[in-house]
Amino acid sequence: MKPIILASASPRRKELLEKIGLKFTIISSDYVEDMKSNTENLTPEEMAKFISNGKAHDVAVKAANKIVIAADTLVVLNEELLGKPYTKDAAKIMLQKISGQKIHVITGFTIIDTSDMKKISEAVITRVFIKNLSQEEIQFYVNTEEPLDKAGAFAIQGLGALIVHKIEGDFFNVVGMPLFKLAESLKIFNIDVFSIQH
Repeated sequence: MKPIILASASPRRKELLEKIGLKFTIISSDYVEDMKSNTENLTPEEMAKFISNGKAHDVAVKAANKIVIAADTLVVLNEELLGKPYTKDAAKIMLQKISGQKIHVITGFTIIDTSDMKKISEAVITRVFIKNLSQEEIQFYVNTEEPLDKAGAFAIQGLGALIVHKIEGDFFNVVGMPLFKLAESLKIFNIDVFSIQH
């Protein structure tokens, strides 16, 4: 099996790939996410795939005879893209916005075999239903600082689980990598995740 590279510095994606037994090294992508000039007319699914492709390609050109995996997660509310809040005030505003709402979490991922540049890009959508949040709950959650630097201002694998009423779709997609779809896609590159467990 060719060596696998995860083109991401995300500790959550690292943990998810380790969870399914993949052996890999990490090379962070230097790709700059351009959300305007090249993505204006793209759907959120297309945008997630576009950005993941940019991240994967950036690393792929520097890694011979490897399998490169990259991903990008977007959160959408009524067609509005919700980014990552970097201040408590921004997180508070975002949590007020998603309170009681159904949001869509979209992770696009790209796999590239650098020996022949064979590539696949997929996008997976999970619907997440947020409970009605009181101002006290929002303030408490913001004070933990967990919402900072998280798309949509929550982390479902942490305290954010307390604000999620239910989900429809892949839980791991919300964390940052749709493991089922990833494993199925890796088969195209002759990597069977089940077989590497033994």
